Amino acid sequence: MKKLRASVRSHRKPLANHERRRKCALSSSQATPSASDGQAKPKREELLQASVSPYHLFRDMADVTTFRRNLLSWYDQEKRDLPWRRWVKEEANLDRRAYAVWVSEVMLQQTQVATVIDYYTRWMQKWPTLQDLASASLEEVNQLWSGLGYYSRGRRLQEGARKVVEELGGHMPRTAETLQQLLPGVGQYTAGAIASMAFDQVTGVVDGNVLRVLCRVRAIGADPSSTLVSHHLWSLAHRLVDPARPGDFNQAAMELGATVCTPQHPLCSRCPVQSLCQAYQRVEREQRSALPGSPDIEECALKTRQCQLCLPPTKPWDPALGVTNFPRKASRKPPREEYSATCILEHPRATGSPLILLVQRPNSGLLAGLWEFPSVTSEPSEQHQHEALLQELQRWSGPLPGARPQHLGEVIHIFSHIKLTYQVYSLALEGQTPVAPAPPGARWLTWEEFHSAAVSTAMKKVFRVYEDHQRGTRKGSKRPRMSTPSSRKKPSRGQQVLDSFFQPRIPTDTPNSTAQ
Repeated sequence: MKKLRASVRSHRKPLANHERRRKCALSSSQATPSASDGQAKPKREELLQASVSPYHLFRDMADVTTFRRNLLSWYDQEKRDLPWRRWVKEEANLDRRAYAVWVSEVMLQQTQVATVIDYYTRWMQKWPTLQDLASASLEEVNQLWSGLGYYSRGRRLQEGARKVVEELGGHMPRTAETLQQLLPGVGQYTAGAIASMAFDQVTGVVDGNVLRVLCRVRAIGADPSSTLVSHHLWSLAHRLVDPARPGDFNQAAMELGATVCTPQHPLCSRCPVQSLCQAYQRVEREQRSALPGSPDIEECALKTRQCQLCLPPTKPWDPALGVTNFPRKASRKPPREEYSATCILEHPRATGSPLILLVQRPNSGLLAGLWEFPSVTSEPSEQHQHEALLQELQRWSGPLPGARPQHLGEVIHIFSHIKLTYQVYSLALEGQTPVAPAPPGARWLTWEEFHSAAVSTAMKKVFRVYEDHQRGTRKGSKRPRMSTPSSRKKPSRGQQVLDSFFQPRIPTDTPNSTAQ
């Protein structure tokens, strides 16, 4: 399950894909399974029990009670003051409360808390209710989301708000199961978070932080992306959640993973559940076992090859790692490399900064609906990059006789699965006044307007290269020569190919007629 693998690397992400989450979801009534239930367990439960040692379970209800008490007591004293927590605490209307949780959870997926705070505050000020968001345009949503990344999150959030308003009478579904079934983009984790925090449903949650806590507390070293391990983690979360304070408990578990039980340097001495942590106890036992006469280290009763939750034989316990042996890191594929040439087409004005041309991306795919500079993509060895970029520019601006863009630099931006290298160019439309109206799907903006437009972080990086060049030009000569491969240090392979096309056909000691 791809999303589970991603959760080990991210701050906040659901642990299974939508279809599997629906099949694996446990109702709140299963949070504390009863031994008196005479019905036969599903085959999946039989497989789980047959392949898992009690070493990885909470065998004693007293331990569960202690875990809840210690964690909640710590949370009450140490929790961070975050705007969504204040919003939920102060909001009496259940639909608005659920909406406030929903927005925070979507923003926090794969994004750090410090980054989200300002975005969340601006969002809730602009759209404090579901109805407000439902009436907004996608352009407005993308504009406010600009810089937060993973733009499809904001789009799905608005789609969900419209569905609640138009199809559900403005009322949020009240259970994790119905939230997941009815709202686009809401998976098992987000549904559980909303249901427990807004509606007090007794249901657990497992995000990247909770996964780490559970894997260490119960010494789960198997691949967390496997179906069985994912199911086991969700079962643990449902069993542990405090029925009196389910929302606070889930936030406490996430808070523990975010601030104490961290990936690289956990603060075990500050952990409220240290006495119940199998990983920490193993570290202590190993230290004692080094002393003469010490007992052997207690481990899983099953042989390592038989227990599907133990550390794999190929990657056994590493004493140097201590508790960070858990969770087992999933192998990560490097992002695929892609290349693009992008050009800032500028229209100089008598006063103020030049106007620059932006075009809108398609409504689906990467960065859907956002605005960018005219760009073309290709492998760096493609032999028609020059012509392709000029054709793209002329598509939006009309004929560009004798145009030769000036190379400004290179920008590398890494998306979740793509490493995209931009070769950045600029081109000024001299002597064309007034500026012709932009065709549909394009628009001319001032520098100031660009900074508030719905553009990606990658385009902001591209603009900074252009902006720095313009400032440097104003400080130096008014008309700099075009950059050539011989004048740059260690050009990349893609840059060399592009420069071979954009190199002027006039002597290099003559200023380029279109350079600014």
